[in-house]
Amino acid sequence: MLEHIELFFKSIFIDNMVFAVFLGMCSYLAVSKKVATAVGLGAAVIFVLAVTVPLNWLLDQYLLRDGALVWLGPEYADYNLSFLSFILFIATIATMVQLVEIVVEKFSPALYNSLGIFLPLIAVNCAILGGSLFMQSREIETLGLAFNYGVSSGIGWFLAILAIAAIREKIRYSNVPAPLRGLGITFIITGLMGIGFQSFGGMLTGGDEAPATVEETSAEKIEENKVIVEVEEEIDEKEISYNDLIIEEE
Repeated sequence: MLEHIELFFKSIFIDNMVFAVFLGMCSYLAVSKKVATAVGLGAAVIFVLAVTVPLNWLLDQYLLRDGALVWLGPEYADYNLSFLSFILFIATIATMVQLVEIVVEKFSPALYNSLGIFLPLIAVNCAILGGSLFMQSREIETLGLAFNYGVSSGIGWFLAILAIAAIREKIRYSNVPAPLRGLGITFIITGLMGIGFQSFGGMLTGGDEAPATVEETSAEKIEENKVIVEVEEEIDEKEISYNDLIIEEE
């Protein structure tokens, strides 16, 4: 349970798709002028990541990785289909995006029109493919963790685009210097938000190790001082030998 909680918060705040690895920046910048549009696209990204990451985990475990076909028989144990990872991952993503596009067009035509070309472009959104590739490279162990990672990564991307959309709606009526209007001020705000999200990095790292006692700290300092003294003595001896050699040559 603790592993799921740690992965959930880490994927949202620390390893945020936008602020940590800068994936999905095209849609993040283009569809963040209105909050309503950002909410629609963010919800679509959460759904696609929540479905595609577990599906691609299953493909990776039982089809793609080295020896994954052993369930078909011992003669297939040496097969390695990892070179098909990109093709199959993108095919899975494109299928889910097509499903999302059909559903949005059916039940929310206004949102479908406002998203425009960026809804089908979710299929080539690097944040979506990045979720599956990070899942593969980090060797997530179970299907539940893969689903958790997909949902939390989508929520992180959703929070990023929702926050920047809300800020951009507000600064539209602010006195922004002319050279910074538009993408200029957006990039500055994104950088500041990235710093803010990265500050959560200590949330999951504190308390991992028990604090050292006074005796242990003193012993460590004594050992460090001994090493420093020995190094300094060795340096002094080398300098004396070098000076003697120079005198002999003269």
